[in-house]
Amino acid sequence: MVTSPRQAVADVQRLARRRVAPVILELDLTSDLVEGVPTDPLTAAVAHRRVTLREVVDGLRRAGEDDRARVLVAHIGAAGMPLARVQEVRDAVAGFRARGGYAYAYADTFGEFGGGTVPYYLACAFDEIWLAPPGDLGLTGMAMETPFLRDALDRLGVSVEIGQRHEYKNAVNTLVERDFTPAHREALERIVDSCSEQVVAAVAASRGLPAERVRSLIDEAPLTGEAALAAGLVDRIGYRDEVYDRARSRARGPAGAAGGLSGSGGAGSSDDVEPVLMYVSAYRRTSVRREESPVRRARAFAAALPATVLSAGQAGDAGRRHAGDGAGGPAGPGGGSAEGGPSGAGSGAGASREVPPDLDPRSSVIALVHGTGPVVLAPSSTPFGGPVLAAQTVAAAFRTAARDASVAAAVFRVDSPGGSYVASDVVRREIERFRATGRPVIVSMGAVAASGGYFVALGGDLIVAAPGTLTGSIGVFGGKQVVRDLLGKVGIGFGAVAAGENALMMSPRRPFTEAERAKLEEFLDRVYADFVAKVAQARGMSPEEAHELARGRVWTGADAHRHGLVDELGGLSHAIDLAWSRAGLPAGETPRVRVTPKPSVLDRLRVPKSSEEAAAAAVRPGLGAWARPAALLGAAAVLRAGVVGGGGGGVGGFGGTGGLAEGWGLAESWGALAPLAARAGLPVHGPLLMPPIGRVR
Repeated sequence: MVTSPRQAVADVQRLARRRVAPVILELDLTSDLVEGVPTDPLTAAVAHRRVTLREVVDGLRRAGEDDRARVLVAHIGAAGMPLARVQEVRDAVAGFRARGGYAYAYADTFGEFGGGTVPYYLACAFDEIWLAPPGDLGLTGMAMETPFLRDALDRLGVSVEIGQRHEYKNAVNTLVERDFTPAHREALERIVDSCSEQVVAAVAASRGLPAERVRSLIDEAPLTGEAALAAGLVDRIGYRDEVYDRARSRARGPAGAAGGLSGSGGAGSSDDVEPVLMYVSAYRRTSVRREESPVRRARAFAAALPATVLSAGQAGDAGRRHAGDGAGGPAGPGGGSAEGGPSGAGSGAGASREVPPDLDPRSSVIALVHGTGPVVLAPSSTPFGGPVLAAQTVAAAFRTAARDASVAAAVFRVDSPGGSYVASDVVRREIERFRATGRPVIVSMGAVAASGGYFVALGGDLIVAAPGTLTGSIGVFGGKQVVRDLLGKVGIGFGAVAAGENALMMSPRRPFTEAERAKLEEFLDRVYADFVAKVAQARGMSPEEAHELARGRVWTGADAHRHGLVDELGGLSHAIDLAWSRAGLPAGETPRVRVTPKPSVLDRLRVPKSSEEAAAAAVRPGLGAWARPAALLGAAAVLRAGVVGGGGGGVGGFGGTGGLAEGWGLAESWGALAPLAARAGLPVHGPLLMPPIGRVR
């Protein structure tokens, strides 16, 4: 098909208008946002289409600086998003609006005759709230539920032998109690009250209503759409197409017209420029690609060249000695890590060579280290195993960042319920070593950073949490389940031989002896004392004060801030800004962030030469337990493997299993009941684990 000259000119003009057309940003909040970054290629492939919290927050920040992107439309649904994550999105939307943007929230329903409090709380951060005509407003309040399995375990013939420190460490209550203990109920009631206070205050401020009126409406909910409109809880009743028509009209207005005319070369007026729809994540990718274009990078390099030459001249040979083997990735001008030294290939690559930061506003970056999932010592090699905060991986990431002169500070993003005591302390120690190089570390807490997740945060300079973050849980529990009676009911018997008084201490086939129980109590006392002492030292408290706030109690971020367990309230963006300023970098600059580790495909596949290389921080794909007979034979084989294995692990996670169950992960703690424990959502990863208190909804 031959295109006429007139048609070609029209196509060029259309493309030119589209290039400068107003942008309507779209945000799909009908599913939960991903926290952190995938740690292996298989997980990355599965999560490819899912949007991360970081993409949304950074995309809205970038849009706030773009005159073309002045309108945002978000589709909100029952995403099951934790309260703290909702608060970070709310903060990002508020920042977008503060820079002149206008935001629409649209929902088909806020709970279809069900709870929709948290989604509605999210919608209250927007300028206008639209509700579809058949939709309801389920502003029914906050609640938490906890299962108790004692009667079921008794009927099965399973007894649980567990110790805890102290009365608020109620992870064990799910297994040993039939209802709430007074301490358990007290802690959960305060969590629900704290979250409710935050929601009521935000709704009242957004809708211009007294707090008492909001509480009254909560007691009347769920409400029909018309009742919600009459009460002033929503702005308009309408369908999706009507929301988008309104958004397009606003985008074509003065703000959109300014963007549409600039640089158009007279190709058309604002009236015939159709706004472009773009997801926030896609907008961010486009913005990042534009920033990283070869032309812009060349200009940035040329601007920084005199400073680079001067820095190289002053540093001399010493600068080259500090260049390292490139483990930290190529730094920008002045970073000094782009040169490879002989140590990268030689046998001396294991020597630790931290370098001081090169504080250049044009090239310095903030290293963003993610710690997501239960705290464990080593990363799992099983595909689709879910994210874990692996001490080996996180420690290697901080060592890598410490060897990169372009890294001025670090933000450690923690979203973890805790786990291994030893792994938690390893991470805490590595953060302190990173700080010793002269770089600040800001800990940013996600939806949950409790028990071991709080332990790892003690190494940072500052702790930042959202008001709705679940944190604290400073305590420890441990023990085992005894399945002897259960096995007897199905006709399974066991014989055992052992060399060593305590060789069968963690066996699930017999209860603790008095001596073994004493060993368990000694362990719990030692871990708790160390935990509380480190809290007291890091937070500037006396051990007595730390103990009063500890005792295993879970706090919201707001209450933790009030009690001195958290320094500031805010999200990841606030933590990054704090890291940038504490590093001494200029306040007017937008912080540059580098996710660490971000190993290449080659790093994931090759065997690292030392624990100091970037490849050491990579989670390498492997078959792991999937190559074992237990995995190949399915869930029944896993159950059988746990039964016939040598020694059953305890609930505290400090026991091991033998036989086929070794390496399965969950069987490490639950032995024969590993599959059932996993499905029930019970604690499986270690003694510093937050209680399974349920989700605030």
